[in-house]
Amino acid sequence: MRIPEWTPAAHPQSDELINAIKARRGGQLIQLDKALLWSEPLARGWNVYLKAVRTELPTSRKLRELAICTVALLTGAAYEYHHHAPDFLAAGGTQAELDALNAHLAPFLKQNQPLAQWNIAGAAIENVVMQYAAEMTLHVKVSDATFAALQQHFDTTQIVELTSAIATYNMVARFLVALGVTPEER
Repeated sequence: MRIPEWTPAAHPQSDELINAIKARRGGQLIQLDKALLWSEPLARGWNVYLKAVRTELPTSRKLRELAICTVALLTGAAYEYHHHAPDFLAAGGTQAELDALNAHLAPFLKQNQPLAQWNIAGAAIENVVMQYAAEMTLHVKVSDATFAALQQHFDTTQIVELTSAIATYNMVARFLVALGVTPEER
């Protein structure tokens, strides 16, 4: 990490805040938390907001995690991918889908070639989600064609929730990459 790892001795925080973060994380702090805890308002707000995005949105968890993995790969956020690829699998995704995602992005990531339209066989809704996440991440502006395709699969609430998850994890990726937050060992 490019900043010192947070410790209670280095920058004390309230037990209430630390316990709230640990409760969301299953009992322990992860590297991301240790970066955030340098700022009490940021750590508190992040914990509440990310909990809502991660666990309270009814839109398909599998598709949200697929979009997050797309963001992670496109932004070079290895930490984000490290945490969300297993979540994608736990939500019903397959290793073959992750492999297809990586294979599709490989030419773009290695040579910065234009990103091709997604066309992974048998994955119509997944193709739309990956295209939407890629356009939001790389161009911010989403094409009318991609948005129209999204509207064929999702209602307005689901579009808002999916968009929020993609936007949120673009923020997370930029935070992680800029500070050099590295994945925990498994």
